[in-house]
Amino acid sequence: METEHVVHVDDARSMGALEDDSIDLVVTSPPYPMIELWDETFEGLDPEIGDRLDAGDGWGAYERMHGSLDPVWDEVGRVLRPGGIACINVGDATRSIGGEFRRYPNHERVLRALRERGLRPLPDVLWRKPTNRATKFMGSGMLPPNAYVTLEHEYVLVFRNGGLRSVDDGERRHESAYFWEERNEWFSDVWTDLTGTLQALGESAAEAERERSGAFPFELPHRLINMYSVYGDRVLDPFWGTGTTTLAAMVAGRNSVGYELDEAFVDAFDDRVDDVPTLSRTVTDERLDDHRSFVADRRESGDEPKYEAQHYDFRVVTRQERSIRLYDASTVERNGDSPRRYAVEYEPR
Repeated sequence: METEHVVHVDDARSMGALEDDSIDLVVTSPPYPMIELWDETFEGLDPEIGDRLDAGDGWGAYERMHGSLDPVWDEVGRVLRPGGIACINVGDATRSIGGEFRRYPNHERVLRALRERGLRPLPDVLWRKPTNRATKFMGSGMLPPNAYVTLEHEYVLVFRNGGLRSVDDGERRHESAYFWEERNEWFSDVWTDLTGTLQALGESAAEAERERSGAFPFELPHRLINMYSVYGDRVLDPFWGTGTTTLAAMVAGRNSVGYELDEAFVDAFDDRVDDVPTLSRTVTDERLDDHRSFVADRRESGDEPKYEAQHYDFRVVTRQERSIRLYDASTVERNGDSPRRYAVEYEPR
């Protein structure tokens, strides 16, 4: 198996290199309106945003920031295939503007934008971003009533383009199955476990770029890609950042395409690519070891899974898992600069 990964240093508000209905899955996280980290980015897209902020017009700045993202959502609606899934990671913002502290509901505005473009909202996920800072609580300290709840969660908004996707029920789909216990964890609407060691692998050389980008942990796009696509599908990230979605697609055996305005992020990605084979083996080891532990626990309780896996020395709970097969990324080759291209080859585990 081989996959291709393409990164355009370009504006995702016009993804002219992509044909209509050419994307199977979108996994992305846009810059969050009303988070100060992104003020300069938004002002570069619409100078009036800075004027609104200076004038204390928080809601006006909020609407114009989202308005500058709307053309990207237009393009997402155009390139996503019928039945394709879009997963948008977004957090709300809290900020004092004009002397007033308030919450800006980014998830609501993105939900409305995608719905207005014909995408159907599906149940979403809340995932918690642990915050250990001693100063994380805002307001009046220990005294009521003027403190504020700290926002420590973000949303993964999930959409489908039309009805159910038509997928050939063949070998590729069955090999892409997830384990029964993974399904039970992944398809919960609250995730609290996305802080494992995997997100630290292969990131030291790009640490400064990650701090500047606010990138999500590797486990988030990797999980979504396994939930909503099959081997060989094409995954789009129009707000590419440090390339975590592409990294996850490489490990998961999917093709990918990304759009990023800052070429420095794309240049830094080469350092992360070097570690893809190691990361891939680590992910495969963890999934297989976790399942073997699950089977051992079931056996001890007298409820051993019924079916034999075709490619492994363990049992599985359902018939749909029997053909599951995990692949290790064996080599990664950079083979183009404009746009940046990578080819990944795999070996079955």
